[in-house]
Amino acid sequence: MDSRFKDFETGHEAFRKIAFNKSKERFRKLVEEGQQPKALFIGCSDSRVMPAMITNSRPGDLFIIRNIGNFVAPFNPDADFHATASAIEYAVSILEVSDIIVCGHSHCGAISALYKDIVQTPENIHTIKWLELGQEAKKVALLAHRDSSPEVLHRYTEKISVVYQLDNLLSYPAVRKRVEEGSLYLHGWHYNLEDGSIEYYDDENFEFKPLIQK
Repeated sequence: MDSRFKDFETGHEAFRKIAFNKSKERFRKLVEEGQQPKALFIGCSDSRVMPAMITNSRPGDLFIIRNIGNFVAPFNPDADFHATASAIEYAVSILEVSDIIVCGHSHCGAISALYKDIVQTPENIHTIKWLELGQEAKKVALLAHRDSSPEVLHRYTEKISVVYQLDNLLSYPAVRKRVEEGSLYLHGWHYNLEDGSIEYYDDENFEFKPLIQK
C-alpha cells in the first residue's frame, strides 16, 4: 500500500471493526432485500460536502448523485452518455424514491468559476461545457447584485442555481409525471460550510429559509 494512502487504509480498518460491525444487521438486510432509499440527493462533488454526514443518514437512506456544481442538465433524449440523467431516471423510475434534494453549498468552486475568464484547453473542455449549466443563474444574480461584494454575489448565485436545477429536473418526463401525481417531491437546499446549517427553498415565497426552525 502506497504510504500516501495509509490514512485511507487505516480508516477502512476502523470502519470494518467499528461502524460495519455496529450496523452489520442493516447491511445484511440491504444485501438480501435490496436498496429502498428514501430520497435522491443531488450534490456537489466538493470534498467538504458529505451528504450522509450532513443529513445523519444511514446506509441505504440516500441514492446519491455528485457532480461539479450539483448541476442537472435538461432532459435530452439522444444516444449520448448521460451519467446524471441516467441516475435520475433510475432513482425515479426504478427505485421510486419519494423525494429529490438538490443541495448547493457555500464557497462552491463551480459557481466561483462562472465569474472567472477560464481559457478552454483540451484538459478542461468537459468542465467548461458543464459550467454552462450555471450561466442562467449567474445572469439573474448579476441583475440583483451587480454592485454587491463577490461574497454576496456568489452566495446568491449558489442559491439561484439550485432553483434552476429544480426547474431542469421537471424537464424529465418521469419526474414531471410523478410530481404532478403527487408521489414525488422536489427540494432545494443550500448548505453553509461555515456553520453546518442548511437553508431550504420556499417556492411559495421565493426565498431560502432555515431548514431547522429555532
